[in-house]
Amino acid sequence: MLDQLGIKGLRPGVDGLNPNAANPVNYDEARAGPFSLLPDPLALPDGTPVRDPKTWWTVRRPQIVETFAREIHGRVPRGLPAPVWRTVKTEHVTRGGVAVVERRLAGDVVAHGRTVTIDLLVGAPEGTAKVPCVVELGFPDGPPWLRGRPPPPPGGIAPDWRDAAIARGWAYGIYAPTSVQPDDPGKLQEGIIGLANRGRPRSPDDWGALRAWAWGVSRVVDLFEADPAIDAGRVAAAGMSRYGKAALLAMAYEPRLAAGYIASSGEGGAKLHRRRRGEQVENLAAVGEHHWMAGNFLRYAGPLTADDLPVDAHSLMALAAPRPLFIGAGADATDGWVDARGMFMAAAAASPVWRLLGGQGLDRQVFPPPLTLTQGDDLVFRQHAEGHTPGPNWPYFMDVAERAFRRAA
Repeated sequence: MLDQLGIKGLRPGVDGLNPNAANPVNYDEARAGPFSLLPDPLALPDGTPVRDPKTWWTVRRPQIVETFAREIHGRVPRGLPAPVWRTVKTEHVTRGGVAVVERRLAGDVVAHGRTVTIDLLVGAPEGTAKVPCVVELGFPDGPPWLRGRPPPPPGGIAPDWRDAAIARGWAYGIYAPTSVQPDDPGKLQEGIIGLANRGRPRSPDDWGALRAWAWGVSRVVDLFEADPAIDAGRVAAAGMSRYGKAALLAMAYEPRLAAGYIASSGEGGAKLHRRRRGEQVENLAAVGEHHWMAGNFLRYAGPLTADDLPVDAHSLMALAAPRPLFIGAGADATDGWVDARGMFMAAAAASPVWRLLGGQGLDRQVFPPPLTLTQGDDLVFRQHAEGHTPGPNWPYFMDVAERAFRRAA
């Protein structure tokens, strides 16, 4: 890829583990800036202000989508076949005393002698129809690092988010992004990216794994449109860490989603790229993560810098407006790598787009202390004190999702 871009080398990412490294991560707020002026999502390239929703939808928003496709996430290939879905297994389980029908589904995408199978688990209250659904980008069989361990003892443990969804009369889904595209830079000629390219290497503006994972969310919504159990107009997407990045992309690119929970997404997600705190652009361009992005993105860790980006995280958030978006994180003391303040700043900078479209945006401009829930129904922020986990913020997002589903009914 570097040869295609005409780049000889990239700057190294920051080291988050060794404070004595040559390029240690910065957690000092005094050194997080200054950075270049954020691109204004409500200004056309010639500086003309966007003053009405029509100009946003027909002119400015398409410009931002094109910029992200060209510079950061890559382009989705045209003509990809739709998945053919089949039921792998149906089980009757109980969650919180409620009978649930749980289905394991597989969506086969077949082309060019290759097959990619989307892995999806869906559970809905027994005997119901057309209920809302929260879809988590995650692990249908449970996180691999927890498999084989005994369940935690009762008491003091936050309820499983699936139990909380069922208790509200909703369905839950768990979609496996890696069934669409492996989370492996050595496998870009496999998965849906490899299928689309017929096994050939990527070009600089071909899509990366984050965009492919978000594409999979859209295929799940397609499925729900034909599923009598789920109301496809009331579907929320949720993701944590790298899957939080992908969930934010899904909200940006899939207008049918009603709400999103973006947890600890950090660099490449809700955090401002320009902030020199926590993970950096150079980390995304490094060996272990570059496959998430388009090849063109590597230029910003070589001849260009984050300050040269024509868009930033606030621009990505703005593509989700005016739908409800919950930005969550662990506080700096326990989750500093994701830069909670940088995510709050991005949300604040995106808020004018919500307001233009009749929403509220954030209710404040000043970074709140941990455990503070910002008010409002559209763009909400909260940092908890439990580290790199989505758990403590799930109940707050569920309240936001309930209001979103009520409005979409």
